[in-house]
Amino acid sequence: MQHAVGAPLPPPHQPGNAAAGWPQQAHHPGPPPPPPHAPAPQGPPPHAPGGQASHGRPMPPQAPPPVPQTPGLAWPAPHHAPPPPPRDTTGHIHLPPVAPVTAPPAAEPGAGPTPGTGTATLAVLLIGPAGAGKTTVARYWAHHRRVPTAHISLDDVREWVCAGFADPQSGWNDQSEAQYRLARRTCGFAARNFLANGISCILDDAVFPDRPVVGLGGWKRHVGPGLLPVVLLPGLEIVLERNAERSGNRRLSDEEVAGIHGRMAGWHASGLPIIDNSNYDVETTARVLDEVLARSLTSPPTW
Repeated sequence: MQHAVGAPLPPPHQPGNAAAGWPQQAHHPGPPPPPPHAPAPQGPPPHAPGGQASHGRPMPPQAPPPVPQTPGLAWPAPHHAPPPPPRDTTGHIHLPPVAPVTAPPAAEPGAGPTPGTGTATLAVLLIGPAGAGKTTVARYWAHHRRVPTAHISLDDVREWVCAGFADPQSGWNDQSEAQYRLARRTCGFAARNFLANGISCILDDAVFPDRPVVGLGGWKRHVGPGLLPVVLLPGLEIVLERNAERSGNRRLSDEEVAGIHGRMAGWHASGLPIIDNSNYDVETTARVLDEVLARSLTSPPTW
């Protein structure tokens, strides 16, 4: 076949396209056909960014399709799980050991009355028989200090047990003893937690002098060596009168009150500070308590 004069010749190794007059793309052998029953290779979708149209020309990048939304339902944001906690993390507060409290500076001779505990951080155990007013005095003293102070009552913590509460009025047995020990440990942990965070605390309990291991010694183990015990011991007539004004399981029989008061008399030979508040109101008793604690800070009692 002859070509017309002046007609361009097709480039070497590319056969001309007589119908369109355009050079065809160079032919390269493609990959071998897949074996029978094998899935055909998947290429990019026709409209995916960087995909090719059927005629071989690149398509412009397209925006991703919108995420389908359900009316009234927000699409959840991606959630990134927090890293796992260290193995030694238990969720409990690691309390430092409680050291003896720092005593306030001693007053100069002739400076006047004792300034009291001031801003000292301290732990106090107020001991007394039923009807001595220890819970009322402890709460008043804690409310009127110049620094943060907490009041922890053993009777209140014991009554956290609702079903199965072992009421001592029904008789002191193994169950009531176990609940008492549990309440004391709970109070001791709370006191250490307050002290570790710079908050003073005062606890009240009817501790007997003839049971040092489970009484005063137990409180010292649970709270720490800086615990300052003070005994509140009015006369028998006063505690009987105050007990008669109580109600519920806080009210004891006169025989029980007299027996507890008699056992408390053993504190007179213990060396602990004792306050006879028979003729004091709550405010006066709290002020005397603060003065006694100030002296205990400078000269801690031996117990």
